[in-house]
Amino acid sequence: MNSLRHAAVLCAALSFFARIGPADENAVNPQIAKIAGEVSEDHIKATIEKLVSFGTRNTMSDATSAVRGVGAARQWILEQFQSYSPKLQVRFDKYRVKKQGQRIFKDVDLYNVVAVLPGKTLPDTQVWITGHYDTLNLGTRPPAANSESRPAGSAGNENPLSTTQNMTPAEFEKNAELPAPGACDDGSGTAAVMELARVMSQFEFDKTLVFVAFAGEEQGLIGSSLEAGKAHKEKVDIEAVLNNDIIGTDTSGNGRFGNTEVSVYSDETMDSPSQQLSRYVREVGERYLPSMKVDTIFMGDRLGRGGDHTPFQWEGYAAVRLSTPNEIYANQHHATDLLENMSIPYTAKVARVNGVVAASLALSPKAPVVMRAPAPLRAGAPAPAPGTPPRRPTPMISRGKSGYDALLQWKPAGPEASIQGYTIVIRNTTSPYWEREIYVGKVTEYLMKDVSVDDVKFGVKAIGVNGGESLVSAYLYPARAKTEIETIQ
Repeated sequence: MNSLRHAAVLCAALSFFARIGPADENAVNPQIAKIAGEVSEDHIKATIEKLVSFGTRNTMSDATSAVRGVGAARQWILEQFQSYSPKLQVRFDKYRVKKQGQRIFKDVDLYNVVAVLPGKTLPDTQVWITGHYDTLNLGTRPPAANSESRPAGSAGNENPLSTTQNMTPAEFEKNAELPAPGACDDGSGTAAVMELARVMSQFEFDKTLVFVAFAGEEQGLIGSSLEAGKAHKEKVDIEAVLNNDIIGTDTSGNGRFGNTEVSVYSDETMDSPSQQLSRYVREVGERYLPSMKVDTIFMGDRLGRGGDHTPFQWEGYAAVRLSTPNEIYANQHHATDLLENMSIPYTAKVARVNGVVAASLALSPKAPVVMRAPAPLRAGAPAPAPGTPPRRPTPMISRGKSGYDALLQWKPAGPEASIQGYTIVIRNTTSPYWEREIYVGKVTEYLMKDVSVDDVKFGVKAIGVNGGESLVSAYLYPARAKTEIETIQ
């Protein structure tokens, strides 16, 4: 009966407080709506046609030709970025990769193409929109015994109807110059990144936007792994990575059709930064583009597959993959991955989802801090015994003075002048999405009387003076550490 009483009190509190909020929260920002409207199908089509015209964009292909291969392709992408706006800071990030494994059958120079649009008031905080421009043709391979024969964690967007685990480096070298048009995989993602760089570079944002076309995805997420590792080492503040891979088909290989949905993969850790980002993509994407359904999938990727968002997750960043739910496996990594086998209108729709989400983040405050860092050891205190688990951050939430309330506390993560107030979000522990919102104003703590911290999940987001909302910071309860018990023999 006690839990029923708490549930009734919570429901009553939420139904009352959910009606309280700033008038402009959840409103549509005209600038963001304009960005979506300026995404051009014609530009996307022309970009994919040009990418296909290079014959192959295989990272291991001959890079010396001015008209064919990966070298010509990356130079053209760089020049296109440069042509969009003088505000874009465009560069190659070059890495010298040593010969290793099957797919990197020789030492190779790998170039990521990067375009940076600096922010005005929070330039050190970055939002990335990414795709990979490299392609692959695996040649003729015998069909796998089943579609899941590929080892988990293997490289790239492998065709699940083929297996490469027994291919030799010599076979990969032989295939490196085969026609690999890659219209959908991942010309579609690259075209979306380039189109958004063109459109969004005509506007100003508080945070910095970074547009990246990765190389080496098909060799094992090489370009993105190097870029993410570099960002982590340099302590770059990346708030979100929106990775686009295979966003060009609306009819699957088995005939299923759908052009009003996009899949967003995050990871399987409940309330992780990537899951919070995926919820944000759903909420903002469907607010600005109500005809486009965002399917949040709490998995790292499709079964046994991989994408360039994953290396950023490894480095602790919030990163998701946007992908079509309707793939044509028979075309992936083959010469038939052509423009006529994909949908430009669908690619444009997914590009618009990226645009409104990235713009919303780039115009919003940073997410508040809700986890308290461990206190440093006092001077002269003994060092922890060997094997002692490291101290972890703890949530800034408690039962209040009464022991029966929910006392939530937080701290701003950026300039307070840009913050209008804060919104607490709440959901049942089994719900995938936040179910209730309570706007509490410009305060840094809030007490919910007779609400148990043990019954529901809590988070908080910052609301900007322009109505933009940050990502949600969830209160995470660390698992109890295992204790070793000494016994007397």
